[in-house]
Amino acid sequence: MSESKNPLSANYRIGFLGAGQLARMSAQQAFRYGIQVGVFSDRPENEPVQFMTPYSTSGSFDSVDDMATFAEDCNVITLENEFISSEILQQVQEESSTPIWPAPSSFALIENKLIEKQTFEKAGIPVTPYALIESEEDLDAFGEEHGWPYLLKSSKGGYDGYGNETVKNLDEAKTAFDSLGGSKGHDIIAEAFVDFTHELAVQVASNETGTEVYPCCETVQKDHICVAVLSPAPVDEVIQEKAQELAVRATEAIKGKGIFAYEFFLKKDGELLLNESAPRPHNSGHYTIEGCVTSQFENHVRAVLGLPLGSTELRAPAVAMINLLGTHKRDARVDFVLNALEASDGHLHVYGKLESRPGRKMGHYTLLGNSLKPTYQQAQRLTQSIKI
Repeated sequence: MSESKNPLSANYRIGFLGAGQLARMSAQQAFRYGIQVGVFSDRPENEPVQFMTPYSTSGSFDSVDDMATFAEDCNVITLENEFISSEILQQVQEESSTPIWPAPSSFALIENKLIEKQTFEKAGIPVTPYALIESEEDLDAFGEEHGWPYLLKSSKGGYDGYGNETVKNLDEAKTAFDSLGGSKGHDIIAEAFVDFTHELAVQVASNETGTEVYPCCETVQKDHICVAVLSPAPVDEVIQEKAQELAVRATEAIKGKGIFAYEFFLKKDGELLLNESAPRPHNSGHYTIEGCVTSQFENHVRAVLGLPLGSTELRAPAVAMINLLGTHKRDARVDFVLNALEASDGHLHVYGKLESRPGRKMGHYTLLGNSLKPTYQQAQRLTQSIKI
């Protein structure tokens, strides 16, 4: 790779480990800066970023050699997902001499749900009640202490409802423990159900130039999948500020460089519990593309390149983002989108995935307005007839 050290050089290349829509939207910002984009995919099918750059490599996230060879042709590496081992990332960085951000040492502190909760607990950040499950006795004891039902989660690799099981009794818990891989040695954790009023999220961008925290937003969930995001969150400003403060503290706890997302439960008594984190752009921050002065994707690129970070201020009093999920199993296409495109400050994003299937995230739609509730209602109406 060229020895260019200037991150705004045409010979400078940022490499993404992962090739889905998150890398695609970050890559679009990198292209705005005139730099090259490399992408490493572990999937057999063509992924959204692979259509955008000639510097595409396929291999395994379990192979140091595959990723080190890719990294040698890049000036900096960053993550699109957390399905990689921090130990492997550290070896890739050492063998390629290419920096990786977030650093493997930061990633190691949150790389699975058990380690993540232990890290944030140690930093004094409240987390959802949890326990490592290793036996049938553990399953029963957690239910006795925290009540049924509760959640069983694979410690690594779960998303959008995958890798999670709600269990209502010991028999269901034993079945779920086996299906999630507990009997094969995979770490399984139990999480108590939290009596919450809102699910909130905050994104944080950080590097050596400083830290920028995004507005606190609300995520609307259905069947364990985020279907909408509202910003600013319809909760008291004191709660919004507390969530932002905890998100910054969490970033500091892992010495994070890059973009990070944090999801919180707001309990009825006003307490905030940190539920999950992500060392990458996040679905909860897609609204920032049009909704904020600097999107999470642009600040992702700025952060890992060591550039000054941009303002996270909202561009409008209210922003609503609707996730566009697959409705049919078919070649991907968007039908009945005319009304959404006619809205004066509505913005359609389609991710370029070749195949649609029910529930798969295929795109999103963002609407800016003056008041949150009517803006959200209008965004729902405009996207209701869209079929993908």
